[in-house]
Amino acid sequence: MLGMVGVPEPHTGWTFITNHARVLAAIADNPNVRIRDIAARCRLTERAVQRIISDLEQDGYLSHTRDGRTNTYRIEPDKVLRHPAEAGLSVAALLSLLVQDETERAKNPVAP
Repeated sequence: MLGMVGVPEPHTGWTFITNHARVLAAIADNPNVRIRDIAARCRLTERAVQRIISDLEQDGYLSHTRDGRTNTYRIEPDKVLRHPAEAGLSVAALLSLLVQDETERAKNPVAP
């Protein structure tokens, strides 16, 4: 079935990573990333990404500054994850699992 242009194919079933974590990882990878690019990377709609960014900002995990038409996001790395099962784990600990550092990325580039 062909989807509408710009709307990612829906995913069915469960996943290990939440959409909030995926969006946060995309921002950690590039603090100046555009919502359109986050949506493409995470296979979400732009509207869903906007809602997730709003959630993350509202709860203090993320903030942004605007320079012209560009947003620069700032993640709060020491903020603790929300779920009681992850009590004591920081955003930085989560992102260390989800985002390759520059040296690893240079050794193992991701194919487009």
